Amino acid sequence: MTEAIFNPFDPAFRADPYPFYDALRAHDPVHRSPLGFTVLTRYDDVARTLRGAEFARDIEANVTPRDNDPRRERRERLRQRIDDGTAAKSILNLDPPDHTRLRRLVSKAFTPTAIERLRPRIEQLVDDVLDRADERGSMELVEELAFPVPFQVISDLLDISTDRSDEVREWSGVLTASLEPTVDDDTLDAAEVASAEMAGFLTEVIDHRRQHLGDDILSALILAEEEGDRLSPVELRTFVVLLYVAGHETTVNLIGNGALALLRHPDQRRIWAADPSLDANAIDELMRFDGPVQQTVRVPTIDVTYHDAEGNDVVVPKGSTVMTVLGAADHDPSVFERPNDLWLERPNASRHLGFAAGVHYCLGASLAKLEAGVAITSLIRRFPDVELAGTPGWRDRLTIRGVDHLPLSLH
Repeated sequence: MTEAIFNPFDPAFRADPYPFYDALRAHDPVHRSPLGFTVLTRYDDVARTLRGAEFARDIEANVTPRDNDPRRERRERLRQRIDDGTAAKSILNLDPPDHTRLRRLVSKAFTPTAIERLRPRIEQLVDDVLDRADERGSMELVEELAFPVPFQVISDLLDISTDRSDEVREWSGVLTASLEPTVDDDTLDAAEVASAEMAGFLTEVIDHRRQHLGDDILSALILAEEEGDRLSPVELRTFVVLLYVAGHETTVNLIGNGALALLRHPDQRRIWAADPSLDANAIDELMRFDGPVQQTVRVPTIDVTYHDAEGNDVVVPKGSTVMTVLGAADHDPSVFERPNDLWLERPNASRHLGFAAGVHYCLGASLAKLEAGVAITSLIRRFPDVELAGTPGWRDRLTIRGVDHLPLSLH
């Protein structure tokens, strides 16, 4: 039996966390990690925490600092920059009413109707990639499809040139590395540098756009006004950084992880390829089965009570750090029948928590599902005999889990 412990330093855990999730859920579902946080792995606990008004996402403002916290100085430095107006918290790290205000200002650009209008452009981008791959009879999925298509789409939405895509990809990789539970000071230092460099690049773009407004999301954000409210310049820049990173980073991994799951389950791939009515449900099932975002953190603003495997009360005090493990919740057998099987016809696949839940439900969920759906269905219907042409590679990450190398044979 796999040991019931959350150990992000264990290479086996990082390579395949799901057996460890299963052990934790069964034997220690409210796990007190030696790293200083509480780990939740049951669906109901995770969903309650994501949706509950008694839990905060603004970690810095609500967590109880430890006396021996080695990163207190770093947090104080960030707080000072926010206070003096040279930095702003991301919408990901805000609670109502600030979160509500920002989300209201930007949400109109991400309605399902607005996103659906992008379908022809996404289909054309994917077809162009597959045309080139068809000529060779092979492709490297991540480099040729999973990364460039979502990156081009978010660049189109913002009307930002892709000339510096290599730099943006590097900055994004450094920023997402800073989300790991094992993050060290060197990585955090690198993330500060990457954030500053990306901010500098986008400040130039924003300043130019103010003088040359167009029909794009960045122009809409500059003009956004709701009840007399606007994004401040630093809020705008911070939000555009988030859009640029989140607008492709998660979708890259959804496409890569999803394609690999289908290659490893050819019976399911054939069922889906023959049945377009499964398109929406299949993407939800791929998100549930091996979603890109494995965990997110909340802080209780009051003492909260969970129950251990025996039903005993476990009190988690106000100001504690609580890690909700989305990947574990989405494999909870009390909610999903045969959770470790890929089942594209699963009747409740849409109950997955891969896009989180509550007020922080992913703003770009519709876009990610559309891009992944077009990319994967185009691949498996055009090349029904697609197969692996080598060993898949994985990024050594736990929070943002994803394939980084997936060679395919198309004939």
